[in-house]
Amino acid sequence: MTLLGKVIKKTIEIRGKIPKRNRNQGVFKKQAKVLQSLIRKAQFTAFGEHYQFSKLLQEKNVVKAFAQNVPVHDYNSMFKNWWYRSLNGEPFVTWPGQIQYFALSSGTSEASSKHIPVTKDMLTAIKRVGVRQILSTANFNLPEDHFRKGILMIGGSTHLNYNGTYYEGDLSGITTGNIPFWFQFFYKPGPRIARYTDWNSKLEEITLNAKNWDIGIVCGVPAWVQILFEKIINHYKVKTIHDIWPNLRIYVSGGVAISPYKHSFEKLTSFSLTFIETYLASEGYIAYQNNPDAGGPMQLVTDNGIYFEFVPFTDENFDAEGNIKPNSQTLNITQVEEEKDYAILLSTCAGAWRYLIGDVIKFTSVDDAEILITGRTKHFLSLCGEHLSVDNMNKALSLTCAEMNIEINEYCVCGIKYQSLFAHKWYVATDKKVDTDILKQKIDAHLKIVNDDYRVERISALKDIFVEALPPQLFIDFLHRKGKVGAQTKFPRVLKGKNLDEWNSFLKEKGYT
Repeated sequence: MTLLGKVIKKTIEIRGKIPKRNRNQGVFKKQAKVLQSLIRKAQFTAFGEHYQFSKLLQEKNVVKAFAQNVPVHDYNSMFKNWWYRSLNGEPFVTWPGQIQYFALSSGTSEASSKHIPVTKDMLTAIKRVGVRQILSTANFNLPEDHFRKGILMIGGSTHLNYNGTYYEGDLSGITTGNIPFWFQFFYKPGPRIARYTDWNSKLEEITLNAKNWDIGIVCGVPAWVQILFEKIINHYKVKTIHDIWPNLRIYVSGGVAISPYKHSFEKLTSFSLTFIETYLASEGYIAYQNNPDAGGPMQLVTDNGIYFEFVPFTDENFDAEGNIKPNSQTLNITQVEEEKDYAILLSTCAGAWRYLIGDVIKFTSVDDAEILITGRTKHFLSLCGEHLSVDNMNKALSLTCAEMNIEINEYCVCGIKYQSLFAHKWYVATDKKVDTDILKQKIDAHLKIVNDDYRVERISALKDIFVEALPPQLFIDFLHRKGKVGAQTKFPRVLKGKNLDEWNSFLKEKGYT
């Protein structure tokens, strides 16, 4: 272990000394090369033959021809027309060969699980980016002994269901089962606990074994990592998680913005952790943060089996429910602008084609291809043109909590009818008694600063906002009710439609209105 740690440390140091070119130099050429490679490899699949990929490869401008001839897909159209065939065992549908793995993904809003194909090529691509992210820690100035510490991955079960044709389960379970051999020296909680399918039992086992591990890095969704830290601290009757894991320095977060949780983590640690954001979706490893001073932006991975397109997230391209409209404008990476919201389309080495993943991002640096996730297409509030994103909500709430010296990690917002027009209602999770009138005023004031559209609409159609404080356990109990407790589950920040009806019924049942 000691020798392996030294080798990794030395490799990272050498990598860090290699002169870096402009990271965006030739990024379009990289993307065009990726697209041509994807089309070439898939040209003899059913999808490739249907859309005449062989002819597209003969075009002078393959990027343009691809956009003109292949339609945009969401999950429903991709599955209904193509992926169901792969699920039934048919090979060469949207990608060469037979699909052995399907990642089950329901995001934060869908009632039933989606089956996302995971190919051998995609697993290789995910491993490749994982290694890159490890090498990027050359920028973090970590001591040599850090690279001999354990890496705790709080992910889904590695126990996959097999139906005779394919395996299905959480992407984290699929990827953990395919980790490089050398990584197994560092990986925790180990194969036995990782196979647990019951989430509460897994947390209990991790807690009981925590004192036996020397953890340097923790990876997972913030809400569940916080719950685990609290559970360990209470079990061993210590003050902070560093009393158990004194060498814990890095927290790798994915799936949701870390900003609302930072204040809570500070109370659970003896010293500040280095937070690293990642963007690993069921459809592929999209981006990661490789600079500790970047303040959160992640760099798109533009040369690793994913071709990106971007749809301006505007009323011209999306309806009020976040559904993409026919003939929406799509842009390649040379046509985007900074500080504007875009929905992402992916074409991947897992057989997704011009696939609307559902996330919305903005570029903080076009030159460096650096992005922030600002929300999801279905999780924006725009009742009357306020175009309120989850990123806006996170910023306003974080500023409010800092001013009031309170902690609010979980929350959700919905739009309601009010005085013949509209209002927003916030539900925030806190164990402490707070003045909701002051909370409302501060959230409202900060939203007016971070979002000009919101400020304008608060003068006209958006008549008011309301805030209700609820016990944090209610949010967890609601996820239990929906059967969505687990490593990859996030509470939806915006509630609409059926989810909102279920939430209101749940609150009424629990004695809240």
